[in-house]
Amino acid sequence: MEILTNEQTAIKATYFSLIGNSLLAVIKFLAGFFGNSYALIADAIESTTDIFSSFLVLFGIKYANKPADENHPYGHGRAEPLITFLVVGFLITSATIIAYESVSNIQTPHELPKPWTLILLAAIIIWKEYSFRTVMKRSKEANSSSLKADAWHHRSDAITSIAAFIGIAIALYLGKGYESADDWAALFASGFIIYNSYLIFRPALGEIMDEHLYDDLIEEIRKVALEVDGIVGTEKCFIRKAGMKYHVDLHAIVDGDISVKEGHLLAHNLQDALQKDIPELGHVLIHIEPNDYN
Repeated sequence: MEILTNEQTAIKATYFSLIGNSLLAVIKFLAGFFGNSYALIADAIESTTDIFSSFLVLFGIKYANKPADENHPYGHGRAEPLITFLVVGFLITSATIIAYESVSNIQTPHELPKPWTLILLAAIIIWKEYSFRTVMKRSKEANSSSLKADAWHHRSDAITSIAAFIGIAIALYLGKGYESADDWAALFASGFIIYNSYLIFRPALGEIMDEHLYDDLIEEIRKVALEVDGIVGTEKCFIRKAGMKYHVDLHAIVDGDISVKEGHLLAHNLQDALQKDIPELGHVLIHIEPNDYN
């Protein structure tokens, strides 16, 4: 069985999003045009912005995983949350376009949507929820914030499709005079998209600001450290995330009577053990503290 790296997992999931969004954008637009549903056309607009955001995610993942160089000794991982910010911008833009088009269409008389659009929407909702769960699972496996943002694009798309389904169902059930129900549904869905944008933006901001969010990982690091011969305990442990890697600064306690050379060797042994047992770690800086230090 092939074992994929974090980068390969993320790239594979992004291609999945690109292909799915491209097909759905075309299907939704044609269905909205021929089915007299402005909510479906609004849905198609969001899927179109999803295509561009997926391209951004793909670029960000590939760039963030470039190896460290002279100008970027910690690598290029910080590119990923920056790409996440751009993806959030696409989400907000699509929500604004949907809201604007919905308000315009509410004021414009038009025919009732076609009943068959409900069947299509039901299929789209199921597919988008499946896409959300698939990409979200991959984002967790790859520790990718931009891929998580891409997953939420699928969930937002599902929400707008649910709103469109409800709006069209109301319009068809109540009949003439309620043609704009699906437009109101699209307007309502744009608010959900804005809210989801905040949920995506907040963790990426925390990543850029080196916010303390990794208590579970710190606990795991301390546990691994104590299994290394010569390490008596640990003190300070700071973690910051960059792309799919976590960079660690750890203070390790050793016997105060050993030589500097022995302490240096212990630090390397601890670094090797941490990177072996916790593959998602990037740079690990070990500071040695004597156990009798006051």
